[in-house]
Amino acid sequence: MIAYVFTTFPKPTETFLQREIVALRAQGVAMRLYSLWGGEASFRGLPVERFNKWRLLALAWLIPYEAWRRPKVLRELLRGVASRRPPSWLNFWENMLGAGFACVYARSFRRDPPELIHAVWGGAPATAAWLLARLDGHRFSAGAHAYDLFEHGGDWWLREKLEQAVFVHTSTEMGRRALAGRGVPAARIRCIRRGLDRLPAMKPLRASRLPLRLVCVARLVEKKGLDQQLRIYAALRAAGISFAARIVGDGPLRPELETLAGRLGVAADVTFTGHLPQHEVWTQLLAADVLLHTGVIAPSGDRDGLPNVIPEAMSIGVLVVTSPTAAATEAVEDGVSGLVAPVESPQAWVEALRRLASDDALAENLRAAARKWVEENFDAHRNAARLREQFDLAIKP
Repeated sequence: MIAYVFTTFPKPTETFLQREIVALRAQGVAMRLYSLWGGEASFRGLPVERFNKWRLLALAWLIPYEAWRRPKVLRELLRGVASRRPPSWLNFWENMLGAGFACVYARSFRRDPPELIHAVWGGAPATAAWLLARLDGHRFSAGAHAYDLFEHGGDWWLREKLEQAVFVHTSTEMGRRALAGRGVPAARIRCIRRGLDRLPAMKPLRASRLPLRLVCVARLVEKKGLDQQLRIYAALRAAGISFAARIVGDGPLRPELETLAGRLGVAADVTFTGHLPQHEVWTQLLAADVLLHTGVIAPSGDRDGLPNVIPEAMSIGVLVVTSPTAAATEAVEDGVSGLVAPVESPQAWVEALRRLASDDALAENLRAAARKWVEENFDAHRNAARLREQFDLAIKP
């Protein structure tokens, strides 16, 4: 039995984790699911244990009790909290949430211990798993992905948590390199990608791709580079290339981006759809000629890994143009499975999109190579089998 610990589960914007759970169940993996912050009470017939925050009131007596049982653990935690500043208040409270969950659930895990605790993220879930391990010797593994590694320099206690993990899961080679750079032994890092539970049929290439149907699927946050994307649209308009763009997603920058679209004169060409459920996202991909990903490194240091929408688009036959930032180019090789252009050069994007609108042979070659990459690297069942293998090895005495 594996205790799977999420920050929020299921979460509409993290369908890749839902596919992971479905694929692992198909592999015969027995799981208990825990959501630290919200989510639903069940998923596909599996109960999801949602952390009731009112239970944190019990810390008034649980902390003294656990401190009496493991005084060394409490001393080390207090020393660590006092000797270093968290990278942000959000990260501080994420870690406190994980620590609170561990104290509240310690007795439950003691009575019915899982064979392994798997923390999906390196923030609150990894803190919970790490502290449960320190209190009672549970084995645990942890995920560490782009946000955990780069936002404000990385999670507050990431090094200590990963030192104790049986293995560390990341989904990009960029993540593998970053973890190795932080001193995690290469032998304990597992790069296992996410995936699709089934591959869709490839749609045909539109014979006439003017006006170009462009789509971007992204949260409206700094690391998505959407201000630069709007400038690309303005450059397309100035070049006389007919297009219609749809930006699918929501976020704090929406009012600012809508204002910028008006100022750049592209408000009539760009539709902000807001958040859409996953089946409607697929509808948007089916209608699109090209997916644009203009990822950048945010001032906080945060960046994308490999956004799941990129291989999703590649799987169905949507052409992809991406910036070279972070791990997008692990799937999109320039001139092979897509096109790559720097966001600082709108004219490079204009030229890339002009080629995709007019060159059928190039477009078909890119689509075929992109689909092949997805088939070889983004199969949820194949990747779940690899993850299960790691779980089995971690559980062995």
